[in-house]
Amino acid sequence: MIPAAFDYVRPTTLPAAIAALKQHGAVAKVLAGGHSLLPMMKLRFATPDVLIDVNELSELKGISIGDGEVAIGAATTHATLEHHGQIAASLPLLTLMAPLIADPTVRNRGTLGGAIVHSDPTADWPVAMLALDAVFDLAGPEGERSIAADDFFKGLFENDLGPEEILVRARVPLQKGARASYRKFRHPASGYAVVGVAVVLHMKGERCIGGRIAATGFADHAFRAKAAEAMLAGYDGQPQHSDRIVEQAFEDVVPLEDRFADAEYRLQLGRTMLRRALADAAAVRP
Repeated sequence: MIPAAFDYVRPTTLPAAIAALKQHGAVAKVLAGGHSLLPMMKLRFATPDVLIDVNELSELKGISIGDGEVAIGAATTHATLEHHGQIAASLPLLTLMAPLIADPTVRNRGTLGGAIVHSDPTADWPVAMLALDAVFDLAGPEGERSIAADDFFKGLFENDLGPEEILVRARVPLQKGARASYRKFRHPASGYAVVGVAVVLHMKGERCIGGRIAATGFADHAFRAKAAEAMLAGYDGQPQHSDRIVEQAFEDVVPLEDRFADAEYRLQLGRTMLRRALADAAAVRP
């Protein structure tokens, strides 16, 4: 299908982009890589009157690795994260996950920020942000604010981004000695996750002192399995311990259902992906 007619605005600064959002209000949409928004426009699920292109804004560009965190501009492409040597050394979960997103064409154009803001319940980056304890910096007419990934994702394609706000960057704390893994069952047509599970184990020497478990594709938004996380301290990779964690992880979550996977199938996939991700993370050596 062909999208409905729209006007196109390409501001050259972040303040100008925010001013354009404020001017046009609810009839405007922010365009970055376009791989989430444009398909919705072609299907007439989204019919904005104005597109505000932020893809080339310098304020949304760049990756900065500091002593305590990595700041990733919202316009950073999936491919940049896939091939970034310092990211691979600092936050290996991101370079594990990036090659599993769609295909090279999408990865070369699609952006981290676009995927986060779109908040598709089957997308990959939201689950990485949850597992890595990320914080998002948002800019709007009233200035800049920060919000934890834990508080950002709200429901089906819903998040805490205001209608006049733009995601500027994601800040991810460095996690020295952490071991990470991501297991995903890809939908054969879309490449999105039927279920994807990320595991981060925080280590003290060879002993696990805690960690995070996050899932996508399973419910109406990416989420952390907090009750299961509480069982990670002392995790040694033994099957009995893994079984207890897996049993707890999806206990109180209502699974999505569609033509490809009903609730029972998704539950089984979630448990399988988590068991494999736990085994992978436990086997990782620095």
